[in-house]
Amino acid sequence: MYPCPVCTVSIVLGIPTVKRDKQSYLVNTLESLLYELTPSQSQDLLIIVFVAETDYSYVTSVAETISTSFPKEVESGLLEVVSPPEHYYPNFTTLKETFGDSKDRVKWRTKQNLDFSFLMLYAQAKGTYYVQLEDDIVAKTDYYDAMKRYAAQRASQPWLYLEFSQLGFIGKMFRTRDLPLIVGFFLMFHQDKPIDWLLDHILWVKVCHPEKDAKHCNEQKNQLKQRHKPSLFQHVGLHSSLNGKTQLLKDKDFGKQKLFTAHTNPAAVLSSSLKHYQQHSLERAYQGQDFFWAVTPVKETISSSTSPKNPVTFLFLFQEVCIFFQLVDKLSVWQHEPEGVRFRAFNNSRHHTKALLLISS
Repeated sequence: MYPCPVCTVSIVLGIPTVKRDKQSYLVNTLESLLYELTPSQSQDLLIIVFVAETDYSYVTSVAETISTSFPKEVESGLLEVVSPPEHYYPNFTTLKETFGDSKDRVKWRTKQNLDFSFLMLYAQAKGTYYVQLEDDIVAKTDYYDAMKRYAAQRASQPWLYLEFSQLGFIGKMFRTRDLPLIVGFFLMFHQDKPIDWLLDHILWVKVCHPEKDAKHCNEQKNQLKQRHKPSLFQHVGLHSSLNGKTQLLKDKDFGKQKLFTAHTNPAAVLSSSLKHYQQHSLERAYQGQDFFWAVTPVKETISSSTSPKNPVTFLFLFQEVCIFFQLVDKLSVWQHEPEGVRFRAFNNSRHHTKALLLISS
């Protein structure tokens, strides 16, 4: 890895996020990236969330959600949240429709180019390598070590980027020293083509001979990009940030992700107000046979009033101890102390839960 006198970490992950009409995947994406990071890895990694909106109230709400869900990571500097200036974006109404794309799609891809460019320039001085991600992905648990090892093995080679996913612009790693050149190219043609097309054009400009055939060109381009297998990131978002677009693309080289870790638990009676999806029940998860997957509760179900009608709860009843979880929002907590029972409360702000350890009196 080449020395960088001003860099503070080895790897910077950049995640642009926008307001989605259907569903936000951002918190799940961050949980996937932070899952099982060691303390030393956390000190050598920076995750930058770029809220690509100029609506102050929305930007603030995203920042608050991240701060509430990941307080330790924000406090330690592992997680940063940034947003563009109010007048960063140009007038999109004058864009020309090209390649058969609608005006909405042309605006969407043009704004994406500007979003990626802003984020890459912001991250330039913060690390040795920059990895472009999106806000609706999951990562393999060993992604950090795998990327760092792969980059170190190729440190002396003249690559422009390494690929840790075959989909679009996801999982592309750049040396931060190369970002000004790359962003300059993106900004020059940001109105003309999507970001992944522009990235390929950079390779063509750098190494393809106009008097030689496509085979020679591809051979030369392959020297500037190298792909890691298996892929380390998988796209999971169903609803695109482009309104009305459904995104079904999956990275076939990602393979199967480890979805749960089995534990040996004591005998207990289990109960939850959430309905499980297919066979992914709370009982099977507790027995170490599966993970728990609940059907998304409707808004009215997650109530935090003083006497909620349908609170989301989890009950674990052991021989002498009962543990009760109730899902709450970040504003208030509804608690009920059964008569004749002592309890001790444990907050978990990341998952918006409160655990009540109930001990028979």
